[in-house]
Amino acid sequence: MTLDELLADGAPPVCAILRGIKPEEAIDVSAALVEAGIRILEVPFNSPEPLKSIAAMQDAFGDRALIGGGTVLSVEAVEQLHGAGGRIMVTPNTNPAVIARGAELGLELLPGFMTPSEAFAAIAAGAKRIKLFPAAQLGAAYVKAVKDVLPKHVGVWAVGGTGADTIGQWLAGGCEGIGVGGALYKPGDDAATVGQRGRDLVAAWKAAVA
Repeated sequence: MTLDELLADGAPPVCAILRGIKPEEAIDVSAALVEAGIRILEVPFNSPEPLKSIAAMQDAFGDRALIGGGTVLSVEAVEQLHGAGGRIMVTPNTNPAVIARGAELGLELLPGFMTPSEAFAAIAAGAKRIKLFPAAQLGAAYVKAVKDVLPKHVGVWAVGGTGADTIGQWLAGGCEGIGVGGALYKPGDDAATVGQRGRDLVAAWKAAVA
């Protein structure tokens, strides 16, 4: 399953960032999010035993959701992610070697950028989607300005300070989607709470595109 296929199937353009999640809670929280309609799930590598969580989530939900890792900072981490069955690779920065290795392994890529120079470096390394991070500090007007010079096929996602209350602004500003962390999940949150936040976020997306 590719990200293009997932979005074409009507999935919300929302990546759930499960920073700090533990393997023993990953399945329940993921199930709540998938049931809410969120089908892109990222476990940052600075979470406890991220590869264990990613592998379990992939086994349980890989036929319905795109599962992968975030805060991927090295080529070794890219290879570990691939080995665990992850399908999407998210980074906070623009590292051409990391991006290129992800492309070689057939991963869906969402590398982070802040400047136009970083955006073009990520695209040259093989990315067709890029993630503005941190987004809230720059705003939707910044996305519009950057997109004026980017190739038309490149999708921009906003991450950092995003959530149900701002998804409409980001989409109106030209973003293809958003990644949501603390507004969806914080360490210690139970699955029911996360599921309700997921439903609220999906409802906000539907309202924004109606």
